[in-house]
Amino acid sequence: MSLIQLKSDLVAVSDPVRAKHSMGFFKTGKGEYGEGDKFLGVTVPNQRKVAKKYYKDLSFLDLRTLLNSKYHEHRLTALFMLVLKYQKGQQKEAYDFYLDNLEGVNNWDLVDSSAHKIIGDYLLDKPGIHRKFLYNFAKSKNLWIRRISIIATMTFVSENQFDDALKISEILLHDEHDLIHKAVGWVLREVGKRDKDLEIEFLDKHVNQMPRTMLRYAIEKFDEDERKYYLNL
Repeated sequence: MSLIQLKSDLVAVSDPVRAKHSMGFFKTGKGEYGEGDKFLGVTVPNQRKVAKKYYKDLSFLDLRTLLNSKYHEHRLTALFMLVLKYQKGQQKEAYDFYLDNLEGVNNWDLVDSSAHKIIGDYLLDKPGIHRKFLYNFAKSKNLWIRRISIIATMTFVSENQFDDALKISEILLHDEHDLIHKAVGWVLREVGKRDKDLEIEFLDKHVNQMPRTMLRYAIEKFDEDERKYYLNL
């Protein structure tokens, strides 16, 4: 099976109406975060099916070609295949490839489908020094690199390793972009599911600095009285 066949399979399940809708949903207009992105109009489940069909046969070079594509679905399907390659035994190769091709991970769904599954998982059993670059990522001028820095920590959080998630959340407290506010709030919410006292300690320290969207995401699972308390501070 070839790259040409994969692209043909995606076209076969494409929908121009969905493509037009996606251009609005992913903010592709001038000055918006997804400016200039192109869509075929393929559902995520169909992209996953194609990825599962082709990931064994396509090379990392093929994946790089897809990640350089103007079409959003090419890039997302490439990342689905990369995650599958990682999960099926090519961890180091997939991890290195991911970090070498971050320019193709350039929308929130692309980040959220891959960062924790590759970067987070690879670093899970690595000592702190190997994670230091995530702190540099959090200070990047690139929106998607910053989002990668916090989404990657989701795997750490799932294994009750909270330190990096909380420290990176502190770095991103004053970020200006709504997509970072949502990502940090999401991670804080996941921390709270596992250690609510730790999340409350973070909130009590930073609530007056937190953007409202970040706070609302972070306290989403709190009971009504707790939510009102933090929202009224």
